[in-house]
Amino acid sequence: MAFFFLCSFQFLGVIGHKKKYDTPITKDTLQPDKILFDRAIKDIEHGNYEVARLTLNTLINTYDTSEFLAKAKLAIADSWYREGGAHGLSQAEAEYKDFILFYPNMEEAAQSQYRVCEIHYKQMDKADRDSAQSQRAEDECRQVLVQFPNSKYVPQAQQMLRDVQEVLADKEYKTGEFYHKKGSFPAAANRLQYVTQQYPLYSGSDDALWDLADAYKHMGDRFRNDEGGALAKIVRDYPLSGYVDAAKERLKALEFPIPQADPAAVAHMKYEMENQIHPSMLQRTVGVFAGRPDTSTAARSGAPVMTSIRPPVPKSVPEVAAGGATGTSDVAISASTDTTAIDQKPDARLGVNGAATPETPAAPESTPQSLTTPPPPAAIGADEHKASLGSNGQPVTEVTPVTPVTPLGTSHAAAAAAAPATPAALPTNHPATQAQIKEMKKQAEKAFKQAKKNAVAAAKTGAIKPAPATTTTPAAAGTPAATTAPAASPTTTTTPPQ
Repeated sequence: MAFFFLCSFQFLGVIGHKKKYDTPITKDTLQPDKILFDRAIKDIEHGNYEVARLTLNTLINTYDTSEFLAKAKLAIADSWYREGGAHGLSQAEAEYKDFILFYPNMEEAAQSQYRVCEIHYKQMDKADRDSAQSQRAEDECRQVLVQFPNSKYVPQAQQMLRDVQEVLADKEYKTGEFYHKKGSFPAAANRLQYVTQQYPLYSGSDDALWDLADAYKHMGDRFRNDEGGALAKIVRDYPLSGYVDAAKERLKALEFPIPQADPAAVAHMKYEMENQIHPSMLQRTVGVFAGRPDTSTAARSGAPVMTSIRPPVPKSVPEVAAGGATGTSDVAISASTDTTAIDQKPDARLGVNGAATPETPAAPESTPQSLTTPPPPAAIGADEHKASLGSNGQPVTEVTPVTPVTPLGTSHAAAAAAAPATPAALPTNHPATQAQIKEMKKQAEKAFKQAKKNAVAAAKTGAIKPAPATTTTPAAAGTPAATTAPAASPTTTTTPPQ
């Protein structure tokens, strides 16, 4: 079995190498450029592609006014096309494009564009793989129909375009089916709606419409009309589908009218059923391992779609977010026909009941300015915890320390000794507890008593003269005043700065 397979493959390869050239020059002449062209064609038919391209390039460079110049350039592209492979096909596409550019009115220009379509069609992958080649094949096959509508390659290009669109539609449908089974109904509805709009010739369009209606059903009553539209399209455009009876029952439950079947759709589906290609068991077995997609279910009639629509915005997206509407508002603007409305009706800018908002009465002229002027705002961070000052991005207000007043006749050493010790600063991150405050007060009193004892001991030894007695008497207007009364001098009053 293996021996016979190898022999058959070798035989087919030999036959393929000796395949006759499509567009030879039948003119019988002994001109040197014609001799070079015939030799290159023989090399192409026998698979000597590199030798053939060298011969053709010699013809082009030597006989630049030859009548076979266009044929030689086309033969170079055909040699790359027959050589195959990724590199050979890419070079062939470039050569074919150059030929169409230089000779757009020749009959072979349509053949060149058709070859470009075939290049991407041969490299097309399955629906669940990369679709780059499929999309390129769709564009190039459309170009054949648009640029050369009267060429003999139009029927083949149409069928290739149907096959390509079958693969692209199957890719979108499988994606929507995955979302539908997963329960992501808005995503499934978006994919399936695109399939039904872009690829009406897809063999699974009725399946896509049924799943689309089911997705709208799960999305809620707000999509009731969309569900009815999908079901009505099954009955009208796919009348021989297996979902027609179930769609009619669902339309009755939704209280939607049941449309009549389109006669053209009936004829189309009958033709597809009669001309459908059924692959053999060997083809189905090998197709699992092959990289090429199975296009046996593609349509055999009908005009393929020539324009690509933009994928629709999902139905679950609000119109405002989709850019279709500006939203709804309870405020309505209309022109008033009442000419006396301005003079008789209250101003809308006034209060809720039409009364003006009471204003703050002005201060009388006799009122002092200090009473009418609002107090200055508190310093920034005055009411905040010390640890949070400056944390809100505002500058911290610096507080100038007040220098204590030293009584007259008291030396600096005695004042320093008599001054109570400054207690330790409170924690900045956490407030002090009652126990900590009580302990700090005890330490402050103890330090004050110790400093007083030290001052008395220093006065007894004569190192520091005793300070005169200091009494504090209240000053006028509630302002405290420190009064110092020395023994042999009149009373001296010192008022600290306010």
